[in-house]
Amino acid sequence: MVLADHGAQVTKIEPPEGDVTRSAGPFRDGDNVRAVGGYFQSVDRNKRSICLDLKTEDGKRLFKELVRDADAVTENFRAGVMERLGLSYEVLRDINPRLVYGALRGFGDRRTGASPYHDWPAYDVVAQAMGGLMAITGPDAETPTKVGPGIGDIVPGLMLGFGVLAAVHHARRTGIGQFVDVSMVDAVLAVCERMVWQHSVQGLTPGPEGNHHPFLCPFGMFSAADGYVTIAAHQDEFFAILCKAIDAPGLASDPRYASRIDRTDNRYHLIADLNRHTGRFSKAELIQRLAGRIPFGPVMNISEIMADPHFVARQMIVDVEQPGTTPIQVAGVPIKMTVTPGGVRRRSPLLGEDTRVRLRELGLSDEEIQALIDRRVAVAADKLERQGT
Repeated sequence: MVLADHGAQVTKIEPPEGDVTRSAGPFRDGDNVRAVGGYFQSVDRNKRSICLDLKTEDGKRLFKELVRDADAVTENFRAGVMERLGLSYEVLRDINPRLVYGALRGFGDRRTGASPYHDWPAYDVVAQAMGGLMAITGPDAETPTKVGPGIGDIVPGLMLGFGVLAAVHHARRTGIGQFVDVSMVDAVLAVCERMVWQHSVQGLTPGPEGNHHPFLCPFGMFSAADGYVTIAAHQDEFFAILCKAIDAPGLASDPRYASRIDRTDNRYHLIADLNRHTGRFSKAELIQRLAGRIPFGPVMNISEIMADPHFVARQMIVDVEQPGTTPIQVAGVPIKMTVTPGGVRRRSPLLGEDTRVRLRELGLSDEEIQALIDRRVAVAADKLERQGT
């Protein structure tokens, strides 16, 4: 998705029944077409879809033709699937020596490091658990907690995108491709880097810290009269501004909070004291008193985000066409470039929507393509096209 957002021509190859997330929804009430669900729209925008049955010899042949001129192939099948199909990295490398092959699995690939869990399937929650994220997240020391968004999916995907780009850059300089391997569990551990050095340097096994920092204070979430805000005022100058702005001069003069070290040593008392003061004000009042003066931000839900001028100015909520109903909104592109800006240019593809176009690009005639479609080797979105969607 990230590569497609920034101009890569990405062709999503799907089996005849389609990607499992395509029909999973959720869908709007009244969407009778139900061609693409909300999740599929969000992560498959800007891509083209070609539908091939890779279990057939014709499907394998067409896939290899697509690989011949490709910069990269990425997949996140369980280990061994592409080998069983006869489409392993080694087979594809013989067709295209400069090919970058990106693989994303729960525990990586034997080519780069043989995990004893190599054959285990994994989802986001497994990566969060085994990568250490859940162990340091939660309301208290006894309650490990899953992070809300699919960090165990999204972060490994971002790392794979970086790895593929680095490998493509190398391949364009040298003509030599390579295998790029990202383990979901490894990627989550890398995000949790602090607990690694804490364990090594301090001999600690960090646990959940609630909504605060283990050695910076104040640095976390605090109460407002109508919700919550975040404050990072651990530095002396910021702490002085904070105390004055929320009418709490007694905190600034309290010897327990006199220095950064003192505030950390007495952080549980300070958190409780600050909550009593911040809780007297609404989020809007705290914005007026603190925003722009110290590191501060209100805790915002999606309704508040949609109405906030920052996200409008940054084009972080964008409309995409939704077949069968009015446009829906998805998250925009956070990487901003001045010369080659990315963007959400088109909705996610219908199943097999670009099959005919891509096969024509390979040099197949319309008759040959139709024969493949008739044999269900390839599938095109003809029915939906006839419906005018």
